[in-house]
Amino acid sequence: MLSIVLTGTGNVAQQLFTAMHNKKGVKIIQVIGRDKKKLTPFKNCLNTATNYEHISDADIYIIAVNDDSIETVAQHFKNKSGLVVHTSGTMPLSALPASVRRGVFYPLQTISKERKVDFSEVPICIEAENSEDYNLLKELTSSISGHIQIMSSNQRKLVHLAAVFVNNFTNHLYLIGSDICNEAGIPFNILNPLILETAKKATEMSVLNAQTGPAMRHDQTTIDQHLDLLKKESHKNIYSVLSNSIQQTHGKKL
Repeated sequence: MLSIVLTGTGNVAQQLFTAMHNKKGVKIIQVIGRDKKKLTPFKNCLNTATNYEHISDADIYIIAVNDDSIETVAQHFKNKSGLVVHTSGTMPLSALPASVRRGVFYPLQTISKERKVDFSEVPICIEAENSEDYNLLKELTSSISGHIQIMSSNQRKLVHLAAVFVNNFTNHLYLIGSDICNEAGIPFNILNPLILETAKKATEMSVLNAQTGPAMRHDQTTIDQHLDLLKKESHKNIYSVLSNSIQQTHGKKL
């Protein structure tokens, strides 16, 4: 059984703890977090700590903290013989000390505290420096997911960039759409079937061929009307930039 020390108390740490707790083949033996109050969600772990004075010996140390803290936190594991991994999509393997066995364990999914993640469908992007550690990461990954993806630091950084476009930016567009619906006194959920069909098309057909809408049709009259309806200058800019990009992609500039 793989023994795990988990560092961090945020969204990723909480979801990984839930996913790995009582899973066959792995056991989280310690959770470390700076704030004692934030360790409450990890009450099922018998060993929690707010400092690094007594780190338990483990097969794998998972550093699930914000990107800016990874290098600092990793220093506490320099004398450990287990594999030290971070969960970042953007930070390279080299963010961890060269003196340790090091790797990356990056779940490619949007993670919030409010929603339980089904990790069985989540690609886990892994990186290591030797076959032994790759095998260890594969064993860890297979305990919660059936989707293992070996990926270099540069590949992972680019995938994370793509994820920002398809998730973070898209979610912000949902917010703008919600504001427009609220202004009209129309419930945002009227768009739910459209949102779901758009996502379904993106997973089942070429996203290039899936494009529709006034920019795709070169419908300048509708585009101008939409721009007049938008009250915020930032929303006008977003609409124009996206319409411009669509028309450049499909053969005509706005």
